[in-house]
Amino acid sequence: MTSHSGKELAHISQNRHKYFLKCHLIFVCKYRKRLLEGDMQQIIKDIFSGIEKMSDFVIEIMETDKDHIHMLVSYPPNISVTSIVRKLKQNSTRELWKRYPEWLRRHFWKEHTFWSDGYFVCSIGETSPETVRRYIENQG
Repeated sequence: MTSHSGKELAHISQNRHKYFLKCHLIFVCKYRKRLLEGDMQQIIKDIFSGIEKMSDFVIEIMETDKDHIHMLVSYPPNISVTSIVRKLKQNSTRELWKRYPEWLRRHFWKEHTFWSDGYFVCSIGETSPETVRRYIENQG
């Protein structure tokens, strides 16, 4: 497969199939709270990287802004975007509450939450991964 820029796009071969599935994901902090500032930017990236290491998907790039995070995710056809979102949100929320309960209680009281209920996802389709990568890198 060739991208719009003429570069050859790499397919992933697995068993008897090839695929090229990538999506742009955005998660927003609950109530649009600006919680991803300072050290929390790297902390959340490290948590997501740890979740990724135990998963079948790859976060190719991620970047935070004050109240949301962008990711370019590559995944095999046997897992759904919904399952990726669920795993990232649930596991990161659980880990953040384990590490920073007092800080999070100041923002959410008794509600053990961190991310808003929704999310944005866009298949990058024929868009060059480099174009999406540059867009994500320029966030924040």
